[in-house]
Amino acid sequence: MPKNAPIPAEFWNGVDPDVAEFERGLLESIDQMNRGEFGRVTTPSEIMARRVGRPVGSFKAAPKVPTTIRLSPEVSAAFRATGNGWQSRIDAALKEWLKANSGNMKTAQHSI
Repeated sequence: MPKNAPIPAEFWNGVDPDVAEFERGLLESIDQMNRGEFGRVTTPSEIMARRVGRPVGSFKAAPKVPTTIRLSPEVSAAFRATGNGWQSRIDAALKEWLKANSGNMKTAQHSI
C-alpha cells in the first residue's frame, strides 16, 4: 500500500467504532500536518522572541475605572441576585440615569 493511500474499510472491521473514529481522525491529523495544513511548527527561539504581555490592540480604548461604592443592602442584594454581571448592570443603570438627568446635574446633586 502506498504511503499516503487511504486505509481500506476492511481494515476497521472488528474494531470498536469509537476507537476506529478516533484513529481515523488521528491519521487525518497526521496527514494534514505532513501537508503543512492547519498548523505551524514553532522553534524554541521563536517562542523566546515573543513579547511578554497582552498582544497589541487587545485592550479596550476606554477601560472601566476601578472604584469603591457603598450601596444600600437592598440595592446590593437585588443586583447580586441577578447573577454574574451584576456590576455591569449597575454600571448600565448609572449610565441610563446620567442620560436621563444630564441637563439637571446641579439640581440632581441637591436632591440626593
